[in-house]
Amino acid sequence: MARGLGTLGAIGARDGVVCDDTMTYKEGRKGGFDPHARIPDMDADGIDAAFLYPSIGLSFGGVEDPELVHALYHAYNLWLADYCKPYPDRLFGVAMLPLHSVELTIHEMHFVRKELGFRAGFIRPNPYNNKMLHHPDYEPFWNAAEELDMAIGIHEGSSLNMPTVGVDRFEGRGAQHIISHTMEMMLACMSVIWGGVVERHPKLRIGFLESGGGWVAPWLDRMDRHFDDRGFNDSGLKTRPSELFQRNCWISFEPVEGSIKVLADYIGPQKILWATDYPHPDGFFPGAPKMMMDRMEGLSPQTKRGVMAGGAMGFYGLN
Repeated sequence: MARGLGTLGAIGARDGVVCDDTMTYKEGRKGGFDPHARIPDMDADGIDAAFLYPSIGLSFGGVEDPELVHALYHAYNLWLADYCKPYPDRLFGVAMLPLHSVELTIHEMHFVRKELGFRAGFIRPNPYNNKMLHHPDYEPFWNAAEELDMAIGIHEGSSLNMPTVGVDRFEGRGAQHIISHTMEMMLACMSVIWGGVVERHPKLRIGFLESGGGWVAPWLDRMDRHFDDRGFNDSGLKTRPSELFQRNCWISFEPVEGSIKVLADYIGPQKILWATDYPHPDGFFPGAPKMMMDRMEGLSPQTKRGVMAGGAMGFYGLN
């Protein structure tokens, strides 16, 4: 196997435990492609259930042919359903959605919801076809998400094959990774809130994922400040942005973020998600749940439960 693909399963590379630039795919963490190997890893961390997002598939957003990208996404969704099938109460697939074509996207949404039982779908925050998420062309997509009761997770990818804000100003993978994941998500957040998507679609559930979480508090404060100032408020919104977030949106924190302790109750623990990023080389295994709990030391049991489970249950519609 060519160099590079194996790094997707290189948990531990963050600490130099594996040589992530030379290992092969079959040497990666087997839980990344074998559900029977994943369950013991979840047990080791005390994780009851996991919602699964793609790895290689994150780069498919850069494929320009709508028919081809739909075929790629459809094939992945079928594979993911088979992966989750042995453990239906513990492994939950999140469908890749080909937003290159709204018509094909809606077709795939109906298929994965009705035939595969998926509760959520995933899109990138970057502009598809150079259109932001509040563009009128996407209204049928948001209508379908409401109609099908599908949560929509927004997740950036490391491949810079879609329009990506700010990466032209820095060289180096580290700087570009810092910029792309957080700043693209900030713009996506602004698009769906300030651009009116969630006000027009009150039943939507939208999650901002793998971009850090601490930025969302000042970002909402800034949107509120411009909403309250008549000289700036050209949004057409009738509801304050922070209220729209509380009604329709969730934010994911990473286990390394110390700000979770001061922001959990400010944002609302029931609006917070978290992730292990298993089995990626920059993921957190073993020990992600403990890292989260350590950073919330001193907070109430209710707040901790909201962060560790309540937020995800609300976002994904679990009971």
